[in-house]
Amino acid sequence: MNGAGRAGSVWKPSDEEGGELAGRWWKWAMSAPDDRSPVKDTTGEHAAWNQPDDLWFLAGTYGGRVVRRCPIPSDRPAFFPVLNMQHPRSYSRVPLSMQVVEATASLNGVPLPLREFSASFRTGLTQRYAWGVWGGFPPLIPGAYVLEIRAGATNGFWVDTTYHLESEAP
Repeated sequence: MNGAGRAGSVWKPSDEEGGELAGRWWKWAMSAPDDRSPVKDTTGEHAAWNQPDDLWFLAGTYGGRVVRRCPIPSDRPAFFPVLNMQHPRSYSRVPLSMQVVEATASLNGVPLPLREFSASFRTGLTQRYAWGVWGGFPPLIPGAYVLEIRAGATNGFWVDTTYHLESEAP
């Protein structure tokens, strides 16, 4: 199993759960001030910013190559975007998406299952739509892990993100 989680456990949210998580992730990401934004962060310094108590969000990027180092609590599952986008309902009344060319994620070299989710969510009075290819994993046994995320779309947008994670007992 290469230490990639608890024995026999697999990340398998339903469409409804995944959509809810995608909306929660976007609310989390969009609520960060610019100077502490986990998405803008290129080192992992702000990875712990305003994390919820029931899971751990890992940030996406605005494209390109990013390498981050950060601790992650060993008692929470993680949820992260591989390729994603959001927009206000005033822009389009249906969720928009990207044409995916590539989307992979692996933890310590073991491929992770990925799922496509779309959902509506609110920020203040604004109704928004989220779309993305998402990944996750169950709580990790304490230790060191490498999460590698690669994705690309037909519009030329691409991501190449490496997380060096240290799972720590709370």
